Amino acid sequence: MPGLLSAMQGFCVIGIVIAVGYVAARMRIGGPSAQMVLNKFSFFVSSPCLMFAILSKEPIFEIFHSSIIVAFFSAFLVGVVFLILNRLFFHMGAADATIGALNSLYLNSNNIGLPIATYILGNPALVAPILVMQQAIFTPVGLTVLDVTTKGKVTVKEIAKQPLHQPLLIGSLAGILVSAITAKIGYFPVPKFIFDPIDMIGDSAVPMILMAFGMSLHGTRPMQQKGDRTATITVAVLKNIVMPVIAFLLAYFVMGFRGATLYACVVLAALPTGQNVYNYAARYNVGLTFARDGILLSTMTSPIFIAIVAFLLS
Repeated sequence: MPGLLSAMQGFCVIGIVIAVGYVAARMRIGGPSAQMVLNKFSFFVSSPCLMFAILSKEPIFEIFHSSIIVAFFSAFLVGVVFLILNRLFFHMGAADATIGALNSLYLNSNNIGLPIATYILGNPALVAPILVMQQAIFTPVGLTVLDVTTKGKVTVKEIAKQPLHQPLLIGSLAGILVSAITAKIGYFPVPKFIFDPIDMIGDSAVPMILMAFGMSLHGTRPMQQKGDRTATITVAVLKNIVMPVIAFLLAYFVMGFRGATLYACVVLAALPTGQNVYNYAARYNVGLTFARDGILLSTMTSPIFIAIVAFLLS
């Protein structure tokens, strides 16, 4: 399968960039604050630009493809399952449980999803509904919980102010708005001299997030905290096995999808946890080890399950 081989090459690319971050930390390049600087810059600047650049160029009807229903409910259900398991067995606090839920449901739709959608599925626009779902629904909810729990208070005012605290959501909504305007007037309304620098800055988001993740691995031993080990394995199983199964059941029996659409729904559900979850954990300084280990385990095992899905359904 040439497409499957290309996707595995995409995983190799990701691994190399993470390794560069690890080596940079080992050589003390950038000093002790380099990881936090990369995280903050990607959170507040690069990632919003990336979301705007991607979504503004996507046709509005592709962004809101009906497959978003499968993506939403499969992600929502595994998140709920983790919260139930946490209540019964893990007994984490609200902030750490939020990181666990995001680890279970948050898809790596950018730096792994885009190459897989391109090389396996043949259509990079298929990740657009996932981008919208995560940035418009799950990210605001998750960051709202993290914001109010780390500050120790929950008020209507704080919840109402959340969109102002979420550059990713602002960038995504701005991109959707431009896409809608483009569909209405028939041409792209953003001048090239404005769009190009936004696009250029957005291109830095993925490598910065990956290198910051690699830096976080230096001086640590993954899966060494016994209290988090079972929970980490649980989120990887939910993300890489349970979520694709739920996506298949919803796509096949509820939505009636067949062929390429069914295949795309299941493959995309098998994507590993997005590195953004670690970025959020670092932003609020909660569940850092848990987030890192969950992402690492999910990313290492995801190619196996994507290969199985490709073999069974392609």
